[in-house]
Amino acid sequence: MAFCRYARTEGLSIGVTETLVAVEAVRTLPESTLETFQSCLRAVLCSSKEEWELFDHLFSEFLRGVERRPLADRQTKRGVRRPQQAWPQTRPGFWMAGGSENRPSEGENETNVVTGATAEERLTTMDFSRVPPQDQAALEKLAVRLMRRTSIRLARRLRISGSSGRLDMRRTIRRSIGRGGEPCDLSYRQKKRQQARLVLFLDVSGSMNLYSLFLLRFAHALTRHFRRAQAFIFSSSLVEVSRELRSSALPAALEILSRCPAGWAGGTRIGESLHDFNRRHARKSLSRDTFFIMLSDGWDTGEPELLASELDAIKRRVKKLIWLNPLLGLEGYRPLTRGIAAALPYVDAFAPAHSLESLLALEKHLR
Repeated sequence: MAFCRYARTEGLSIGVTETLVAVEAVRTLPESTLETFQSCLRAVLCSSKEEWELFDHLFSEFLRGVERRPLADRQTKRGVRRPQQAWPQTRPGFWMAGGSENRPSEGENETNVVTGATAEERLTTMDFSRVPPQDQAALEKLAVRLMRRTSIRLARRLRISGSSGRLDMRRTIRRSIGRGGEPCDLSYRQKKRQQARLVLFLDVSGSMNLYSLFLLRFAHALTRHFRRAQAFIFSSSLVEVSRELRSSALPAALEILSRCPAGWAGGTRIGESLHDFNRRHARKSLSRDTFFIMLSDGWDTGEPELLASELDAIKRRVKKLIWLNPLLGLEGYRPLTRGIAAALPYVDAFAPAHSLESLLALEKHLR
C-alpha cells in the first residue's frame, strides 16, 4: 500500500481499486522474495507501455527510502505472530503503511515535516538564477520528480481522438447476437487515438546560461514520455538532440550535448535557426496536432524581419505556438527587444520559465 501511494504521486494511474487488487495479488505469492513481489506489482499496476517502462525506476527509488528488516518479531493486535517476510519497512518521508509501529510519537518529526514542505515550496517558486549553491542538489532532485510527474500526466492527456467514422457492420452484427440479432447498438470504425506532437526549441546561448540547464532537464523529461516529441538546441546554429535526450540518462545526455556544434553559450540567432528548421525539418515535424514550444529569452542578434517571417510559417502549420521566456518572471520586465516585439504577434501563449512552478504551468497552455 505504501508503494501504491508513492507510485501514484509519481504519475502512475493507481486508485483504490488497483491498490486492493495489488494487496490480494501479493497474498497469493508462493514465495516471499523481493523479485516476485516486484513482478507481481508490475503486472497488476501497469496499464500501459509507458507505465511498464517507468515501474522499475519507481520501485528502485522507493527502495532507496526504505529500511529492510524482518517482521517476525511483530505481533498483531490479537497477539498472533506474523510469518517472517522480506517486505521493506518504509522510513519517515514516505507515506506510512499504517500500524502504530510505523507512526511517529506525538510531536515527533512535526518540525521536520513542516520544514521539508516549506523548503520544497520555496525551491519550487525560486528563480533558477538565484538558487544558492547549497540548494542546487535539492532543487535538481525536486526538479526531476516534479517534471517526470508532469510529463507523464501530459502524455496521457494530450491525445487526439478521431471522429465517429464509418459504420462497422461486422462488429455491429457480433454485438447483436446476445440480443437475438437486433442491432440495438451500432459500432463505428474510428481512427486510433494518437498522442499530440511536441517540438521543443531550446536556446542555449550565453544570455540563457543561468537557465538553460534546467530548461534542458525539462526538455529531457518531456522527450522521454512523449513518443512524438522532437527537441532542438540552438545558439549560433541548430542541432537536433531528440535521440540523445530520449536514449540517455540526463548526465550522459549532457556530456554528449556538450560536444554538439550548436555554439553553446555563444551568440543568439533565433531567426536563422528557425529558418534552418523550416528548411530541413518542418515538413516532417509540424502538423495540425503539433505544439511548438520555444524556450528563449528573445535576445536575437539577427534581423527581426527574418524571425517574424519564420514564426509566421510555423504558426500556419501547428496547433499552438508557445513561447516560454525566463525573463518574464523578473519584476519590471517588458518585452521591448526587437526580437520579442517581432515574435509576439505570432505567439499563442507567452509565459515565464524562470522557476519550477512556471515550467510546470505549461500544462495549462497545452489544454
